[in-house]
Amino acid sequence: MTSWKRGRKVLLGISGGISAYKAIDFIRHLVKADCQVEVILTEGAQAFVSPLVISTLTGRRCWLEEDFLSHDRGYEIPHIGLTDWADVMVVAPCTANVLAMGAAGLSGTLLGAALLAARCPVVLFPAMNVKMWEHPATQENVRRCSQWGYQVVPPEEGALACGYDGKGRLPSVEALMEYTWRALCPKRDMEGRSFLITAGPTWEFLDPVRFISNPSTGKMGVELARAAWYRGGDVTLVCGPGVKPDVPGARVENVVSAEDMLEKCLEFRDSDVIIKAAAVGDYRASTVQGSKIKREGMSTLALELVSNPDIAARLGQLRRDGQVLVGFAAETDNLIDNALSKMRSKGLDAIVANDVTRQGCGFGSDTNQVSMVDRRGRRMDFQGTKEEVAHFVLDVVTELLEE
Repeated sequence: MTSWKRGRKVLLGISGGISAYKAIDFIRHLVKADCQVEVILTEGAQAFVSPLVISTLTGRRCWLEEDFLSHDRGYEIPHIGLTDWADVMVVAPCTANVLAMGAAGLSGTLLGAALLAARCPVVLFPAMNVKMWEHPATQENVRRCSQWGYQVVPPEEGALACGYDGKGRLPSVEALMEYTWRALCPKRDMEGRSFLITAGPTWEFLDPVRFISNPSTGKMGVELARAAWYRGGDVTLVCGPGVKPDVPGARVENVVSAEDMLEKCLEFRDSDVIIKAAAVGDYRASTVQGSKIKREGMSTLALELVSNPDIAARLGQLRRDGQVLVGFAAETDNLIDNALSKMRSKGLDAIVANDVTRQGCGFGSDTNQVSMVDRRGRRMDFQGTKEEVAHFVLDVVTELLEE
């Protein structure tokens, strides 16, 4: 976890929808991530979740509607004190009624007044029946809230508690966390920038049940996509098999072979930044057998392999002015020399090299130790989690974009 995520102050508003129960798990995740959490529970939400449960999890009192203008607590002016304290305000779930309050700037309730007073980032997670979500009034309220600067995260599609099927579900707790981190990210230097990032291995089939591949898990590429999205980028993530692309705001394109990945990359080749973090197979079988190769009677098996297309080099040839292209080099020896040769031959602006034989740097690891060389000849070394490495790489990309 990067340092800017630790110790953050989250003001959570829970309104009266059936998905309010998910907010309990959301609070647990926030507390586990070392966040301080204050909660405003609407009168309707108390029908779904208990203030005592919330207070037990947060270690703090749960703010109720009766605290707003009461003789006992009203003097504390909670809607001002809480929003001044918070680094981010999140409303999950955000009912149609609360969405309308936010759009109109109504301050007759504690939660409505807090929304109006908030000067920190505000993230709204609408959740409701699909017919309510699709109503023109709700869609107009979404537009109005967006105009006020609130980030409105559309609900997910699926089976709803009311028995309908459609758009209206509160996103997963993992997605709630990711959007909260995005709102808290201290850097927004990628606003208006488009990214193409590749991640993971490729599979080059020999027959219907066997393939040639490598141990890549795609973790580095996914963390790069996450960091670019946190920082405001429009991200397309092209994933090889087995990658877990848990970046809710990224456009995910799944591929299998190197030829598949090339085809998909060409669709997005005009992106402002292209980062080739995938471990693409260099070779494929010259002929893919239509049925399973049997070993009976065969003590050896000879394979004829042919070279796969060089995706990075192809993108380098097609690059437009102003683009930044970054490659990765997983090496076992002569780290810098091999990386420099690769950067120059493929027309890259920078390359990130790591020695996969070193402990904590290989495929599947959560950490990495890299040396990054750019077109100006600068060499920069960095060691940390792959999330931290991703932000380090993007810091260099920002400099390259500004040149």
